[in-house]
Amino acid sequence: MSEGIPYEEALQRYQRNKEYSLPEMSELLHNYHPDYYQDATVKLQVGINKGESCHRQLADLLQADSHIEETDLAGSFITETNILVIGSGGAGCSAALTASRQSSNVILTTKLRLGDSNTVMAEGGIQASIAANDTLQDHYEDTLRAGHYTADKKLVATMVSEAPDVIRWLIQEGMHFDINEFGDLMMRRPGGASADRILYYRDYTGLEMMRVLRESVSNSNIEVWDHSPVVELLSSEHGHCAGAIIYSIKEQAFKIIKAQAVILATGGIGRMHLNGFPTTNHFGATGDGLVLAYRLGAKLRDLDSFQYHPTALAYPQHLAGSLITEGVRSAGVQLLNGLGERFVNELKPRDYVSSAILRECVEGRGVRVDDKTVGVWLDTPGLERSEPGMMKKRFPKLFQIGERANIDPTKVPMLVHPALHYQNGGVVIDENGQTNIRGLYCVGEASGGIHGRNRIMGNALLEIICFGRRAGLKAAKTISPRGYKKSGIEHLTRLRRELSRANLTMDVKSPMLFPDCANFKLKGAEVTHQL
Repeated sequence: MSEGIPYEEALQRYQRNKEYSLPEMSELLHNYHPDYYQDATVKLQVGINKGESCHRQLADLLQADSHIEETDLAGSFITETNILVIGSGGAGCSAALTASRQSSNVILTTKLRLGDSNTVMAEGGIQASIAANDTLQDHYEDTLRAGHYTADKKLVATMVSEAPDVIRWLIQEGMHFDINEFGDLMMRRPGGASADRILYYRDYTGLEMMRVLRESVSNSNIEVWDHSPVVELLSSEHGHCAGAIIYSIKEQAFKIIKAQAVILATGGIGRMHLNGFPTTNHFGATGDGLVLAYRLGAKLRDLDSFQYHPTALAYPQHLAGSLITEGVRSAGVQLLNGLGERFVNELKPRDYVSSAILRECVEGRGVRVDDKTVGVWLDTPGLERSEPGMMKKRFPKLFQIGERANIDPTKVPMLVHPALHYQNGGVVIDENGQTNIRGLYCVGEASGGIHGRNRIMGNALLEIICFGRRAGLKAAKTISPRGYKKSGIEHLTRLRRELSRANLTMDVKSPMLFPDCANFKLKGAEVTHQL
């Protein structure tokens, strides 16, 4: 770590009003963004993506052995359903609700509790082009531009076209959004956008969304299995997806769920702490869906591309990674280095802003607390001076974080640093969430192609509802009432043969299921983590 500017000295200098320009985007990203760190990626040696670049830590999981053998399943409890949804965040709940409303029998299984997900962690809002001075075309072009024109255009077009209907659906389900004195929905501009397009509820939009979805699921006929992580998918005699094997933490036993369709909605990968970064993600975000789908032969994409949110709390250390919504920058809060200089346009795309912050820290202009902690100022006192009382009203969660950190955001700037936030890539899908494996759908952060190599704020909450609903509807309309004649884990034989031929170790097991700190072990071992 570079020396940087000592914390107390930086506090005295942060109000200085200086600015300077940064290099153009490609140079800044290649020199400072973690996706381009030396030796961060490797070539996959097995599977359908063999030969493609993948982050080293993720490759270790994709090229690992399964936790289970055939003998582990002897005598296991077996149940059957039309549709199995894996994951209970916004994507999983919207998929399950839509499918169940089509008269399908639905089981929703989740490794933690209903609703525990990255959806809850989303603060800033949801995008939808509904303002008079905005268009669907602008939303489409902003999304492609932010993702460096690598997104699947059909997926982007589907998402932005359905955005207004998504908002109507959420409101009908009971979700609240902030409104002005005339009763109109309030909107703000996300970084990288050409118009005010973010609808929000304070600075905990995702929590409000999840409140509504959790209530809707609880009041439905959906069967919810909590504390039940999925450890393997089932394959049919034709290689189709035919269900899953779950591990009941409460009973410490494997269970088999046979299904005509499976919808993966397992979320992101933040708890792997790629490149040693802290994360904004929830406890269960360990990339399980990527591993499960890849073993079955599902195509993945952009496995070397991840988003680092620019403004996660850096100090105090025990709160590192706590998310500070982009909404505060949209409201006018500036970023300043240890010399008191504004060094970037705060509403540039996230990968650009994160790289700019990392540049300041690497080149010695960051604010240094100790050998482990460095960052830049988020100048919240500046916004308080310009609009007294506005932050307290609009950003209550910001003040909750400040209280935990013993910082008054109206008086003291907050020290921030990029944190691992979002998995840009994932399972390749079509407009209905269908993968290249029959019977297997994927929605939410575990899917890929919607955002390209960088996501714009607010599109995550939009896509989980858009594609969650589409996958639930498609699965419900195309399931076969006869099911499959045979289902099992024969695909693991192919996996183990490939691992052996590539001289890869069989000692590593995946999916990860829980972070290392959980001390979690499967059947036959004590479960020592807290739920």
